[in-house]
Amino acid sequence: MRIQDWFLTDQERGNPATKLDAWSTGNDVRPLIHGATYFAELKTCLEALNKDDLLLFADWRGDPDERLTDDGPSLGDAMAAASHRGALVRGLIWRSHLDRLRFSSAENRHLGEDIEAAGGQAVLDTRTKPGGSHHQKFVILRHDEDPVSDVAFLGGIDLCHSRRDTAAHLGDPQACPMPREYGRRPPWHDIQVAIHGPAVAEVEKVFCERWEDPAPETRDPFRRLRDHFAKMDDVPPLPEPGPPPPPAGTHAVQILRTYPARRNGYPFAPDGERSVAHAYQKVLGRVRSLVYLEDQYLWSTDVVEPFAEALEREPDLRMIIVVPRHPDQDGWLAGPASLVGRVHALDRLRQAGGDRVALYDLENHQGTPVYVHAKVCVVDDVWASVGSDNVNLRSWSYDSELSCAVLDEEEDPREPYGAGRFARELRLALMAEHLDLAEDGAERDELCDPVAAFDAFTESAARLEAWHAGGCEGPRPPGRLRPHPRPELPLVRGLLAAPLYRVAIDPDGRPASLRRSKSF
Repeated sequence: MRIQDWFLTDQERGNPATKLDAWSTGNDVRPLIHGATYFAELKTCLEALNKDDLLLFADWRGDPDERLTDDGPSLGDAMAAASHRGALVRGLIWRSHLDRLRFSSAENRHLGEDIEAAGGQAVLDTRTKPGGSHHQKFVILRHDEDPVSDVAFLGGIDLCHSRRDTAAHLGDPQACPMPREYGRRPPWHDIQVAIHGPAVAEVEKVFCERWEDPAPETRDPFRRLRDHFAKMDDVPPLPEPGPPPPPAGTHAVQILRTYPARRNGYPFAPDGERSVAHAYQKVLGRVRSLVYLEDQYLWSTDVVEPFAEALEREPDLRMIIVVPRHPDQDGWLAGPASLVGRVHALDRLRQAGGDRVALYDLENHQGTPVYVHAKVCVVDDVWASVGSDNVNLRSWSYDSELSCAVLDEEEDPREPYGAGRFARELRLALMAEHLDLAEDGAERDELCDPVAAFDAFTESAARLEAWHAGGCEGPRPPGRLRPHPRPELPLVRGLLAAPLYRVAIDPDGRPASLRRSKSF
């Protein structure tokens, strides 16, 4: 395996202005499946920060009162305590749209104010295109005297309510409003990764590039005045970055991003960046046997076209997709539009792959749907990606996103399906949870075979569906998978037939006038 066969070269990234290296080697990447796993590790790392250490983070939504473990502390208190011990704390928080549109501007401001009060600095950042958002979710901790402990966390988990769930999927006690089908404590499936090694410095570059953007964090004069009185309008310089942490493992890591082509371009991406989209296009040109995808949306025929072309090219290729049963209705446009976009995308995939394409959603053992917020893709058990980006047009062209792709120099010893250990273990861990299999054992190992894995999902979902159809009589069969139906709601049928809707709204729940180009 040659790294350049799977990762983008500098030229293929398409953004010569960035400081990022093409990729780094010698890293250790660990998947942190579920918010409770991530928050507990983040708590330990925050409590270890001391004088002259560095805490950098960027987030789409942050709730300062979100507890990192059952007995605390809260996120805001943990960050404030690190600042009081002498750590340098800097945050980039999306300012967000108005709360009345079901976004989180008030919560994000509160987190920024708490950090400022503790001596840190937070920027409420709207330096993106109109209607877009800063969707990146990452935390960097660097240590003045112990670079071996340096770590970067990135993925799909925001530092906010509803995310601290476990494998049992009973939900976070501190919940965000969701559609009623998810109950008072919406079950939440998500994933982050912890990176040790030289790639930590690459993630730090992402933060530094955004922090040093000379554009004003907002052009709204009233917001700028409010920020000034709250002392949130200054952007003090960051310390000069230290050398990359020493090698820690066998993983090659490539940092992937999306930035829009802003009118006054980013200095580090004057024409935007589409490396997330470009990476998918490259690896899907190599795929042969299996694409395993967990995604919050799966919208837009433009975005699924590379998947469809791979299915048409490779007659033995199978695709397994796990999505939420119901849209989150994040914002007043997203709910209906998401159903329309998913119908179109799924129709295109099934046209290309027929019964080699399988779509599922999840429920917990109490029968409550699990909201799938994960953004993970595993291709042929070689290339794996975890990040903030969804398979939709916003994530591939319009919002800011951050993802990491991983290749493992250590092959999985299980034959005859040899593959990278990281990618395979990630897929097996996720599949084993959805099938209710033991973490180790022969049944789990059988999933190494892509055909066996595809069939195992089909059979498990069929058993659970039959149990529901039979009135839930008798013991509930193992597994959490349900076949995801094609939406047939009257509203969706009406929207699909409404030309004005298709012209005015794109599948990503955004006025089409805000999207200048579909090109990636």
